[in-house]
Amino acid sequence: MAHVPQIKVPATYMRGGTSKGVFFRLQDLPESCQKPGVARDKLFMRVIGSPDPYAAHIDGMGGATSSTSKCVILSKSSVPDHDVDYLYGQVSIDKAFVDWSGNCGNLSTAAGSFALQAGLVDPSRIPENGTCVVRIWQANIQKTIIAHVPVTNGQVQETGDFELDGVTFPAAEIVLEFMDPSDDSEEGGSMFPTGNLVDDLEVPGIGTLKATMITAGIPTVFVNAEDIGYTGTELREQINTDAAALARFEQIRVAGALRMGLIKTPEEALTRQHTPKIAFVSSPKDYKSSSGKDVKASEVDLLVRALSMGKLHHAMMGTAAVAIGTAAAIPGTLVSLAAGGSARSVVRFGHPSGTLRVGAEASQVNGEWTVTKAVMSRSARVLMEGWVRVPGDAF
Repeated sequence: MAHVPQIKVPATYMRGGTSKGVFFRLQDLPESCQKPGVARDKLFMRVIGSPDPYAAHIDGMGGATSSTSKCVILSKSSVPDHDVDYLYGQVSIDKAFVDWSGNCGNLSTAAGSFALQAGLVDPSRIPENGTCVVRIWQANIQKTIIAHVPVTNGQVQETGDFELDGVTFPAAEIVLEFMDPSDDSEEGGSMFPTGNLVDDLEVPGIGTLKATMITAGIPTVFVNAEDIGYTGTELREQINTDAAALARFEQIRVAGALRMGLIKTPEEALTRQHTPKIAFVSSPKDYKSSSGKDVKASEVDLLVRALSMGKLHHAMMGTAAVAIGTAAAIPGTLVSLAAGGSARSVVRFGHPSGTLRVGAEASQVNGEWTVTKAVMSRSARVLMEGWVRVPGDAF
């Protein structure tokens, strides 16, 4: 029996924030994968090693977590006053599925860095030394992200002393600005799709929970930790080893998605795993992070734990951090209340790996809350570059 040989596709393996992904230039993809569709999805699943019933990704580039099962495509921008178009695919670990419904805030950092390294930014915009302002069009959600990428001797500077909880080694700081991050394209046309800062969310089999549902950064459903039996100090293993707890979180997520108008039936949630996110908040408390570092209540404004692709995240998704920063800036949300109740332009929150600081500029216009931008610092680094190989008949 004849077997189709493997093919080589130019690719770069990168860390961005607390995530990792396989990055491609659009022009380097096989022709059938240069447009959205089945071929592209099959290619990305084979690159990552999904679907994998062993949940290990031994035969692929993925790391069997939501933070490491990601693919990114960049190309010169088709949008005026932008440098690159950035398209992000979240690859399911155990199902034959790629979710294109949202952005990855962590990999947005790497998108800015990769854009320079891949020759996708006009050389005239790149200083010999200093900071290159990379204007990114996030194609999944149709939003602008500005990455301030450090440059030394005309090349991206990756090494530095900026430390990010959830990342083992220091690197160069990249400042990200998420411009107009609220998503008013979904049903309701508002940053708060229900029209309320806090809702009574009825969850079948669980009861009625107070919830803040917001579409800034990424659609997110916030609930109080104590309302679901938690303290807000939980680490990944405490949640992810409890199948019943994960099932309850999915019930809350589905109820929130329905209430936000993101889906019309509960069954649709299976094809929208990446969004919305579900997070639980609490007031500050002392706890020990996953690295063993002590986090003091006095060091943070609140505690937040969030789930991605059905599992508790080891740190915090960048897009969820935008939602946290935005909600913290608006008095009356559960996030703001957990942080003390006053409006604030900057918030520092505790997550399983440590702490994170994020800022947001929010205001009321004609009675509607709007956010002009959210800002946070991350870092990125190329881990490997060359070609990724996949069987020629994989797509």
